[in-house]
Amino acid sequence: MKLRNLFIVLFFLGCEQEPIYEDSYFACISTIQDNNVNAPGSQSYESTLQNMINSGIPGAMLTVHNENGYSSYAKGYADLASKVALQPCHITRVGSTVKTFTSVSILLLQESGKLNIDDPISNYLSREQIKDIENASKVTIRQLLQHSSGIYNYIQNLQFQTASLNDLTKIWQPEELLDYARGKDAYFSPGTNVRYSNTNYILLGMIIDEVTQRPFYEFFEEQIFRPLGMEFTEFAAINHVPKGIIRGYIDLYSNLNLIDTTYYSGWDYFTADGGLISNTYDLNIFLTNLFHGKLLSESSMEEFTNWSSPNESDHDGFPTYYGLGIFKVDTDYGPAYLHSGDAIGYFASMVYFPKQDITISWAVNGNYGRLDKYSQSTEAMESIFKAILK
Repeated sequence: MKLRNLFIVLFFLGCEQEPIYEDSYFACISTIQDNNVNAPGSQSYESTLQNMINSGIPGAMLTVHNENGYSSYAKGYADLASKVALQPCHITRVGSTVKTFTSVSILLLQESGKLNIDDPISNYLSREQIKDIENASKVTIRQLLQHSSGIYNYIQNLQFQTASLNDLTKIWQPEELLDYARGKDAYFSPGTNVRYSNTNYILLGMIIDEVTQRPFYEFFEEQIFRPLGMEFTEFAAINHVPKGIIRGYIDLYSNLNLIDTTYYSGWDYFTADGGLISNTYDLNIFLTNLFHGKLLSESSMEEFTNWSSPNESDHDGFPTYYGLGIFKVDTDYGPAYLHSGDAIGYFASMVYFPKQDITISWAVNGNYGRLDKYSQSTEAMESIFKAILK
């Protein structure tokens, strides 16, 4: 998720003093046991990260999985004020990458007979929960998963942006966020197009809550995190700003004079459209195991990768197709399956190349302004892919 209207931040951040921490504050909870840092190509991987740092990004981490196993790298700083070097085991915010976890969880519930993704969401959510959200009374779970519901994206509501930016430490609840989608026109009739909407995934999280009778992130922990050994991963609802999380920064003025925004991401702590805390190693474990058939059945994977394209092509970047909580893009190296995520001060991406059976994940603790060009633009992604797949 991303907010572009950040001007009000000036009032809150202009006079703040960044705290200084001892190195021990950022000590990792564990070390990466199977890190093959001397894998072939490692010099190229590290050079790619160093180029990001040289461009002004505070810290960058990268994990690659290929025939040589997992290899993880990090450059730059976890905390600029304290001059703590970033390590591959550090944790960071990974934003909307959680949507893939949400989708996998829904498909696992379908496999266990708890729901059917072609059911209308009104079978699981009350009238009050979906009241005044146009299309919500008739869309299916599948349409939420594939962003083909047409439901308005609450984060685009200028009233939400103003409310969020006027209280950057506010902890939002799902119902409060949904209020910013109520009374808004849908983008299109369900199933007639695809358009990204965070509202879809708030509703999906609520469906998981209702079906399992517990918070969706506990289901994530039980069904995904623990079985895959993802010990660096947790959800922000458990601990909003956990000890050791790397500092996040924004380039508010597009002059590389960075501002610490570590505590200003509170709208997705309890929603399934963001809020995940992890690192590139764990993201890579998740995506690699997912596409190696370790999480979902073959039939679920077929549904997961049933692609739909927007009615209007994206001419600014890669041609993009929508799956169920995953995207396919056409690259010079063949198709790639991916999901990326933003939080204020953070960006992460995880990508699987099926032809090469290679998974790439990277994350940075800086965004907006001039920084996005070096970590999440089409040009940046092509540079990363070239360094690893050439």
